[in-house]
Amino acid sequence: MQEFLTAALSFPAMLFSAALVVVIAFWLLVLAGAADHHSFDADLDTDLAGIGGVPVTVSVSLVVAVGWFTTLTGSVLLHRSEATGTTRAALASGILAGALLVAWAVVRLLVRHFRRFFADEPPPSRQDFLGRVCTIRTGSVGTDFGQAEVAAADGSTAIVQVRQLATAETALTAFTAGSAGLLYAYDEAGEFFWVSPYDRALDPGPPPTPERPHRRTPPGRRTA
Repeated sequence: MQEFLTAALSFPAMLFSAALVVVIAFWLLVLAGAADHHSFDADLDTDLAGIGGVPVTVSVSLVVAVGWFTTLTGSVLLHRSEATGTTRAALASGILAGALLVAWAVVRLLVRHFRRFFADEPPPSRQDFLGRVCTIRTGSVGTDFGQAEVAAADGSTAIVQVRQLATAETALTAFTAGSAGLLYAYDEAGEFFWVSPYDRALDPGPPPTPERPHRRTPPGRRTA
């Protein structure tokens, strides 16, 4: 046990040990619902390294795990050797470089098999709400305040900030809690949607279900 701790807390394994702690903490947050495993997909491009096609957090976590195990094994062997001074430092640096290469090769191989389990879909965007009907959740909507609930394509709902343009007809089309509105534009700077009144009666709704044809009763046979 002492040999394991010494190797894990010495160079180069200590670099991956620290990264592994961060990875474990992140996935605990994901399990608790406080984080999303797609959080860094827009920040890092792993396709250039050949490990894209899966969420960035998955590929990076695998690199850290494989790199930690490789450097830990190398560090244990290094501590058992009699190398000292410059030779020991050179071997430690070689273990670090080799661990990075091994981790990249292993993760690239694993990603090829896991890639088919992750759909290649663009990340969700607030622009997806444009053109959708929302339900006002505040007592009124003005040029500086208002909230509404809108449903996404997957059925989930979200509370968004909405604003109404100040016009001569605003008083005639005042929003109240529970009234319907149409999200027709998004303000990037203010991070809110422009909303206009909407009559749900104008919404055609889903297409009607076609009626099944009636079965004809053969002559001479009566139905119960």
